[in-house]
Amino acid sequence: MRERTRLEGAINDYLRLESALNDNLELIEMGEAEGDDSIVVEAEAALKLAREDARKAEIETLLAGEADSNDCYVEVHSGAGGTESQDWASMLLRMYTRWAERKGYKVELMERHDGEEAGIKSATIMIKGHNGFGWMKTESGVHRLVRISPYDSNARRHTSFSSVWVYPVVDETIDIDINESDCRIDTYRSSGAGGQHVNTTDSAVRITHVPTGIVVACQNERSQHKNKATAWNMLRARLYELELEKREAQANAEAATKTEIGWGHQIRSYVLQPYQMVKDLRTGVVSPAPADVLDGDLDEFMAAALAARVKGGIEAVEDID
Repeated sequence: MRERTRLEGAINDYLRLESALNDNLELIEMGEAEGDDSIVVEAEAALKLAREDARKAEIETLLAGEADSNDCYVEVHSGAGGTESQDWASMLLRMYTRWAERKGYKVELMERHDGEEAGIKSATIMIKGHNGFGWMKTESGVHRLVRISPYDSNARRHTSFSSVWVYPVVDETIDIDINESDCRIDTYRSSGAGGQHVNTTDSAVRITHVPTGIVVACQNERSQHKNKATAWNMLRARLYELELEKREAQANAEAATKTEIGWGHQIRSYVLQPYQMVKDLRTGVVSPAPADVLDGDLDEFMAAALAARVKGGIEAVEDID
């Protein structure tokens, strides 16, 4: 039913755009024939709106991957640099939360480890909404921040790195077999807000999949049983994402190598001093307003990265523009 609804929506959008194009072209012809400039101006304005709708529809066609329509998990990890990078990681977490809220998606915090002084060491959120993974999947990688450090008494410029990892939520229709003997399960006390119960019982759960080295953790529930069930789902999702990555690598080795999302291979730079700019190093897309980007204005970057990934190259970005 979800696939049927998606296809019906796409067909209806196409028919609506086709009708808008034909109707407004006829209005322009009529206005020119009758010498009524107001009709022409109104029809041209409607065509500009239709063009923008067509651009959005074209971007949506890029979200046709096997798991693109699924919800997704987003992990943020601070890099080396202590408080500075931990603060940067918390800024990234807020950025993606704000982006999801702008899209009308729901955000659920799965796990969070706060830094000693500020920021976070790591955190995992779930973004719930149609095409959540499709939009977010190109955000995996290392993000670089350049700014005057608020934690440096000498007001020196610092460079910080944090990594982002995105993988789809796996639904019941996808069968992922996991050998429990290959996994190590640890329990520990949750951190952060939650009251006396959360902080005094070993309710948080961490599962390590030994063959792949994948580690997942969950502490958002007060019950260890519920956290363990959620952690198993997260592990299934990570293993599924790993399989998707292998398939994509086989189909297009240049566009889907592991090094693209490995530590030290940054995908985007956010510069706050000495000038202000956000630049995607994969597509060349630049924004002169980092404050807006850090407040969730990411669609332009995501659309360009999707186009480059699906169509194969920066030329695809120019096609969309």
